[in-house]
Amino acid sequence: MTRTHGLGISIVWILISAAAATAGIQAAEEARPLAKADEPPRIDGVLDDPVWLQAAPWTDFKTAKPDYGKPASEKTEMFAAYDRENLYVAFRCSDSDPAGIKTSIARRDAIDSDDWTGVILDTFDDQQSGYIFVVNPQGIQMDGTLDQNGNGNADFDTVWSSAGKVSNGGYTTEIAIPFKSIRYPFRKILTMGVMGARVIVRKSEQDHFPEFAPDRGSMLAQLHRVTLSDVKYERIVEILPATTFSQAHAARAGSWARESRQTEFSLTGKLGITSDLTLDAAYNPDFSQVETDAGQVDVNLRSSLYYSEKRPFFLEGKDHFTFAGVMEADPLQTIVHTRNIVDPALGFKLTGKVGSRNLVSSIFALDEFPGHEGLSPGDAGAAGRDAAFTILRYKRTLRQDSFMGGFYAGREFAGDYNRVAGADGRLRLSQTSLLEYHAFGSLSRDHDALDASAGSAVGLRYTYSSRQLNIEAGFSDISRNFRTDTGYLTRAGVTMLPGLLLYTFYPKSKFIQKIEPFYWGFVARDRYCGLWENANIFALRLGMPRQSELRFDAIAGNEVFADRRFSISAWRIRGYSQIVKQLYFEFSFRRGHLIYYDADDPFQGKGDRASLSVIFQPLEKLSSSLDLQHENLRREAGGETVYDYTVVRDRTTFQFNKYLFLRGIAEYNFYWKKLNLDVLASFTYIPGTVIYVGYGSVAEKVYWNGEEYLAASRFQQTRGSFFFKASYLWRI
Repeated sequence: MTRTHGLGISIVWILISAAAATAGIQAAEEARPLAKADEPPRIDGVLDDPVWLQAAPWTDFKTAKPDYGKPASEKTEMFAAYDRENLYVAFRCSDSDPAGIKTSIARRDAIDSDDWTGVILDTFDDQQSGYIFVVNPQGIQMDGTLDQNGNGNADFDTVWSSAGKVSNGGYTTEIAIPFKSIRYPFRKILTMGVMGARVIVRKSEQDHFPEFAPDRGSMLAQLHRVTLSDVKYERIVEILPATTFSQAHAARAGSWARESRQTEFSLTGKLGITSDLTLDAAYNPDFSQVETDAGQVDVNLRSSLYYSEKRPFFLEGKDHFTFAGVMEADPLQTIVHTRNIVDPALGFKLTGKVGSRNLVSSIFALDEFPGHEGLSPGDAGAAGRDAAFTILRYKRTLRQDSFMGGFYAGREFAGDYNRVAGADGRLRLSQTSLLEYHAFGSLSRDHDALDASAGSAVGLRYTYSSRQLNIEAGFSDISRNFRTDTGYLTRAGVTMLPGLLLYTFYPKSKFIQKIEPFYWGFVARDRYCGLWENANIFALRLGMPRQSELRFDAIAGNEVFADRRFSISAWRIRGYSQIVKQLYFEFSFRRGHLIYYDADDPFQGKGDRASLSVIFQPLEKLSSSLDLQHENLRREAGGETVYDYTVVRDRTTFQFNKYLFLRGIAEYNFYWKKLNLDVLASFTYIPGTVIYVGYGSVAEKVYWNGEEYLAASRFQQTRGSFFFKASYLWRI
């Protein structure tokens, strides 16, 4: 064990033993009974049902953006009630400029740029995590989960009902959430936290009831606590059969030939072991994506590209596998990145609570991909074998949003293995400050190695957050031999001290709502060669109406690569804005020093990095987005251009109604001279009951001369694939 690792473990155990000191920082609000509905309301967006006429509305909404605790600019009334089977929530949103309401008829989970209302639920009343259910003025849904800091994740999908109506005076929304669709402790008297939220895009305003203030602890600690009685427990049982047909063709030796054709059946099931513990299982699951990953600059990389998870089985509960003590610059972002499970034949997940304080999450999967890859080179040891992934997560909740936990993540394949285990935790020191930590050890062995290699990763993070001042300070140490085959690690063998200092001014101006000068940076030591490096960003951020922001960065620093130190100093400008209801854009431009990452012949370069995204919505049902990424690199000595890389992607969607859309994607990579064209039709009745029909093609500037493919001036289609996928969710 390295000396640094031993010090980190000692610190962790001191922090764990100090957890009791976090008790009693803030007394919990007394819970009050929630209104009970004698008859369920019609979910039609019209608030004329008896329950809404009788229930007392919650009206004291206060701003959380652009500033905290100010009276909301528009009146909002929130109603909440329940019966044995459902929780009901409604909003009446007045608006002095109804024509300015931003809304759309969009696919599910694609309304984050609209005006919306939402309800946050801490169903366990433990301040560890929450659900959020969001509805835009047209009644289109978005759901997700929240962590202790109030950061959202829209990967969670469940079955619930919603409706919305726009009127001359504003709009109204209604939702019904079946208790069967959420996890909660089954008790005679159920206590949960509730918060309402409303977003007004043109004003860059977000309002909450009850009021949220960073000076009073985490968001989930400030929810309105309510009690519910006689809630009916129905054990959740879901069966999701799916079938997929796909056929691919490719250009081979000047002719068009079928490359593959297959029909697959899969079966996924969900069983509620208790009201708060769920088992998911999948046999021969179809984990295929219905949309290709957006192109990224894939040259001159120090680490592999990161692709987000899009497969439904892994998306739900993904946030359970994050760990504490991670800062923005940390090379170890996660030890559970499920995109590493490429083609599983079998999958199991167990998530939920055991008792009032114990959270458990686990994944087991068998991945067929490495065994199939072994067939090509004739690797007898790997061919036909599956890689086994085992992931275990435990958290013990403490007072407020504090916890301590443990992790295990392992991959075993054909005699090779990688096993990572350790602990993490979060300690609430005061209403404004937190201390987080993690300490992991890894043990890895490849079949051609004589001995296993051990490594360690340790991290600490201190956070202070108030209305005007934010401070972060951290420590991260990753040993040279630390490895995670289940996660995402950009760099090993580095010790790092990062920090952030940010101050917010709230000027009395209608145009500039916030002024935020801040410093972010780190010093680090490369443990391979002993050289030090640093990065320093001096930034100014301006917040404005219409969801607008402008940021200026001055970057000074250097980076160690291949036992040499290179400059990364540059300047950068970023911004985004919803200029009008129909047009949104964001951009970034950086100019300065870059590194050419060639381990044998690295050199100092200069260049530009630019990105642009424009979303045009001429109709409520029609939206088109144009995205551009560009990067170039020139040798600092001599100015020779090494590469010039540009990717352009257009994504146009027509939403016939909330169930059916037609989408086309065109992407051209100027560097590789490759054109991708995809079209997709999708019908989604509820999450799980879905039909997809799609076709994708690849065209390149090549021609067949009778012996080989050569560069050409015209496009020729080189690949084409068709797929059909259908699934149906049975809820028993």
